[in-house]
Amino acid sequence: MKNRGEANQQAAGSWQTGKRRQGDRGRDSDSDSDRDREMRDICVVGGINMDLVVQVPHIPRPGETVHGGEVARFPGGKGANQAVAARRLGASVAMLGQVGADAFGDELVQTLEAAGVESSGVRRAADRATGVAMISVASDGQNAIVVAPGANATWDEAGVVGVEGSVRGCRVLVLNLEVPPAVIARAVRAGKRAGARVILNPAPHRVGDESVFGDVDVFVPNQVEAALFAGMEPYAVTDWGEAAQRLRRLGPRMVIVTLADEGAVIVDEAGPQRVPSFPVSVVDTTAAGDAFVGGLAVALLQDAPVRDAVRFANACGALAVTRAGAQPSLPALGDVERLID
Repeated sequence: MKNRGEANQQAAGSWQTGKRRQGDRGRDSDSDSDRDREMRDICVVGGINMDLVVQVPHIPRPGETVHGGEVARFPGGKGANQAVAARRLGASVAMLGQVGADAFGDELVQTLEAAGVESSGVRRAADRATGVAMISVASDGQNAIVVAPGANATWDEAGVVGVEGSVRGCRVLVLNLEVPPAVIARAVRAGKRAGARVILNPAPHRVGDESVFGDVDVFVPNQVEAALFAGMEPYAVTDWGEAAQRLRRLGPRMVIVTLADEGAVIVDEAGPQRVPSFPVSVVDTTAAGDAFVGGLAVALLQDAPVRDAVRFANACGALAVTRAGAQPSLPALGDVERLID
């Protein structure tokens, strides 16, 4: 990463630029959404969910019922989390996704806007409910998540086609697999044609997106996703460098496997290298991966060397586990800089 003064200066510049552009929109009646999007550092294509979270003594085993605490509601979805993560770190960010025409959808769009994320690319599906994630969080901070995708999974043809214009002009394109394969394919190919750096967080794991892996610059799975895409048994992998090498043979130029409290492993043409994480007290791991992806996107946007970018992203992920909730846990730039120092 650049030194703290340079990073803060760049982040402040991004924030000031984004603020000025928002003001310009109000003064210039000829401004349109395409021009606004051309001014964004990062576009995020992915899921937008309402998270319903309950604390439990441990994650239930099959057939087991456990008593939990009060249900809490947090804005979430991997796409929205990654967008807010990058925005809190100083980048200008546009979100592309879909919610229902319901109260949860209203709240989630308002939350994105309150965070400073451009939301004009968030579509409303009149005939589908907003996506919901039901999350159990154990006393050790580990979680189990069931997602009802709702509107995330039901894009019509007009929405799929519209993605192409929406990603033009973004310097970094971030995607995850909570939206249909047709959306991912259209966005990745449009992003590459426009010269964007493409970061794919292949979560949750599924088949059907492999045709675009060759257009991905940075492929960022967690351990389970990495093993499954590599054709390996998730809990039997002993060499994550080898797993990442297998993933790189699928087409991505670089693979970064996140390893929770063990940091991350990078594999590119130079071979594997490990980047350690930061020791912290764990409260809730729900958005750690999304904080990592948002931090990585911002660091690569600033042309940080890859190892420094991953160290910065590790710090973002580490800080996210120290707080409850998805988006409420995402750190600001100053917090990350203090942890790194």
